[in-house]
Amino acid sequence: MRTLFITTCCLILFSIGVNAQSANSGDCRTAIPVCADAPINIIVDGRGAIDDFDPDVITNSGCLEKGSLSAANIENNTSWLVFRAGTDGQVGFDIDAIPSAGNTITAEWDFAVYGPDVDCADISNGTAQPIRCNYEVNGTTFTGLGVNPENGQAGAPPLPQNQNTYDEYLDVQEGEIYFILVNNFNTNFDNEAEEFMLTFTGSSVEADQNTALDCTLRDEFLGLDITACEGDPDIILSALRSPAGPDVAVVLWSVDYDDDGTIDDTGLPGIGVNGAELIVSSPNTGRYFAEITTISGTPPIVSDVGGVFIEFFGPPEFTGVEILDTNLSIDPDINNIEILINGNSEYEYALNGGAFQDEAIFNDIPPGLNSIIINDKNGCGTTEEEFLMVAYPKFFTPNGDGINETWNIRGIETLGNPVVFIFDRYGKLLKQLDANTAWDGTYNGSLMPSTDYWFRFEYNESAVDLVVAKTRKTHFSLKR
Repeated sequence: MRTLFITTCCLILFSIGVNAQSANSGDCRTAIPVCADAPINIIVDGRGAIDDFDPDVITNSGCLEKGSLSAANIENNTSWLVFRAGTDGQVGFDIDAIPSAGNTITAEWDFAVYGPDVDCADISNGTAQPIRCNYEVNGTTFTGLGVNPENGQAGAPPLPQNQNTYDEYLDVQEGEIYFILVNNFNTNFDNEAEEFMLTFTGSSVEADQNTALDCTLRDEFLGLDITACEGDPDIILSALRSPAGPDVAVVLWSVDYDDDGTIDDTGLPGIGVNGAELIVSSPNTGRYFAEITTISGTPPIVSDVGGVFIEFFGPPEFTGVEILDTNLSIDPDINNIEILINGNSEYEYALNGGAFQDEAIFNDIPPGLNSIIINDKNGCGTTEEEFLMVAYPKFFTPNGDGINETWNIRGIETLGNPVVFIFDRYGKLLKQLDANTAWDGTYNGSLMPSTDYWFRFEYNESAVDLVVAKTRKTHFSLKR
């Protein structure tokens, strides 16, 4: 995961045929919200600040490749757009190279579409794959999804290595969110501003261009909620994507750091012309709002009620392993554990090279050295640790048959000054053990009854470099 930068843009929400200007967007987390009610002119004016893709991986991916020019980078001149389906149906789009803007008819506008409802972190780390992808070398001014308006060519299935001029339409359902990446291959090396026109098509748009895509998404002009990592570069929010467009006299920025419904600060300093942009630095998690006073004197425009929530996550901090009271096995050497961490993100865990799981609890852990990998599912880091599993029998049978005659915690001889305290159910201390002694089930020479007993385990942690799975004050059974 990487942080993003937003360059100046605006959306004019008028009738069809009126162009809405929008500038290059650096990362899908600040994708420009768009709608189908008017064509949109996108100015692609330089390298996005963020690489969502490893260029070496893209070389062999079959989608948005660098092609024969090994020095080319598919994110040199890009725009990220986002739309939300307003109705069920069919959606496509035309990307027009606009020869009048100085492009040739062979301008190579490549694109990829992600969705439905994918997370930008998954796009960045390669987990989410595009459902439409096109890096054609064309002889027309158009490329996109659906039908080429220049020659009537219908879109073909989106196959790997495909160089179609057009791919198939999307079949969407109401409420689904899709991201579109558009790249200008021709300006991979010169960074000169060029533009294209984006027009949405398809049966949904033909039925009603005002409802085919959910135009209220544009009211969320600060963008969708953002997840980021502690230590990421600054995030820049822009108020210039509001319905006011450039009609901005001043912007009042505010933040609710705890996201509890109470504004904590109303005086955040904006930057740029009329303070229309705001820098959010790590690790300032919070819900951010913008209130725009217009030059024309129209009523103030406030960012949608939800604002934009930016949450910074740190790498997982491993704090230890705890042996649980529960045990689903009759094997006295098997234990269940819980991995303990500090962190506010979502994590997954893999024990001893096994598959990842969302739960931090593992069953039937063998004694001895074990390893755990903790992965932050938001892409903010991975931690790998080893720990020593010391085993304690869940029962013992001091009945003279020579099997399980005594009880102690196994493996503690490797620890510094280990001490085990054994108690009855009333908390009375019955025995204190070290690494070389065991309990035979007696107290002051008398046989103790068959029942459950409790223990506490201590050792000198400063004398041990290895993490040791800790037991709580737990119990075991004496059986005769």
